[in-house]
Amino acid sequence: MNFFKLVVLSIFSSIILSACATFTEDGGLSGVKESSAPYIKQSLVWPKTDTEQKIVAARVSELLKQPMDVESAVQIALLNNKALQASFYSLGISEADVVQAGRLPNPKFSMLYARNSGDYKIEQALTFNIFSLITMPKMQEIERGNFEKTKKMVALNVLQLAQQTRQAYFNALAANEHQRYSAQVKESAEASAELARRMLKAGNWNQLELAREQSFYADAEQDLANAKNQQTTAYAALSRLLMLPVEQLNLQDRLPDLPKTIDELQRFEASAFEQRLDLQAMRLETQALAKKLGLSKTTRFINVLEIGPARVLEGQRSSPYKKGVEFSFELPLFDWGEAKVARAEAIYMQAVNNAAQMVFDAKSEVIEAHSHYLASYQMAKHYRDEIVPLRKKILDEDQLRYNGMLISPFELLADARAQVISVNGYITKLHDFWLAEAALQMTLSGITNDKEGR
Repeated sequence: MNFFKLVVLSIFSSIILSACATFTEDGGLSGVKESSAPYIKQSLVWPKTDTEQKIVAARVSELLKQPMDVESAVQIALLNNKALQASFYSLGISEADVVQAGRLPNPKFSMLYARNSGDYKIEQALTFNIFSLITMPKMQEIERGNFEKTKKMVALNVLQLAQQTRQAYFNALAANEHQRYSAQVKESAEASAELARRMLKAGNWNQLELAREQSFYADAEQDLANAKNQQTTAYAALSRLLMLPVEQLNLQDRLPDLPKTIDELQRFEASAFEQRLDLQAMRLETQALAKKLGLSKTTRFINVLEIGPARVLEGQRSSPYKKGVEFSFELPLFDWGEAKVARAEAIYMQAVNNAAQMVFDAKSEVIEAHSHYLASYQMAKHYRDEIVPLRKKILDEDQLRYNGMLISPFELLADARAQVISVNGYITKLHDFWLAEAALQMTLSGITNDKEGR
């Protein structure tokens, strides 16, 4: 009887504990916000009802009333991108696993009923899997760890979308400026070719010089067509991330200017290993696997042990029931659990080695991203401070000489094209810098080019 009291007390205590395993109010979104907050300024919303979705739609419409900068583009993507919203539901799946791990398995009722010439045999049993009382706390701990890992992975999805949106936004702005300057080069080449035709007709030019001007004009037409195609491609990519029609993409006119100062590498190296979400997720995964390894060893021989009250009637229907206890457990005759434990150990050691490789790679990735960031800044600065001003100075000097009839209009047009090309080159370098800056910031979070499929 004391044993039964102990079983009942254990079951009752487990029921009390399982009642504590409930769903959170926000489904784990607050953990995602906490992990992503150091890297983005924008807000995260998980709209589940029609009312909440209407509020999000109104917020997006409000953001579209002004020319879109990179920060508002990221905010629209975080509000509007359905792939991100789908990833939020992995939080719900993982949290459901946590709650389920805190639930006891339902009791089993079994009954045998036999009758022969007035003799009866009735067996009734109500059994509980008391082994789950041992494994339930461990399973809850494992699932809680998995839930925390899921939060980190969803936060990585958030930051990956932010990174992709930043890149797509800068790509679209650069494509706009390239298209604009390619159109200017094409106009200049067209004017030069037309002037050459007129001079040939007047007898002041030869066929070779005309062919050169026409060839440059043909190349300029191809460059403009390519620039327009790149503009269309860039807008389409941004449209997909924001889930907005291309005609609603009202972007700013030009890329942001270079910053006056740049970040030093030491600041990034110091925080890389503490902040990277992929390292945090891998650490949580390794801890969960260690707990699973312990559970595998615990359940190596027996993973089902059921016990409960039973009563049996044999003989006449009016005979009294015999009361007792029914036990049920598996016998480890053929499978002693070595394979299960070996498999768990192999999975755990695989994760340990992957974690070690990931930690080593993290420092290398930060150094590589910073080097690209620094080189991009220096090249863009050189274009801005040296090459573009020199081309402009040459054009200004040739303008004076042309006004004094010291050079031909073709020389002036050639230098004007060279000046436009130098500005176009600066746009390319400025574009490269902003992409490198975004990549460096996201490298700290664990988002790298390889993870983005680039």
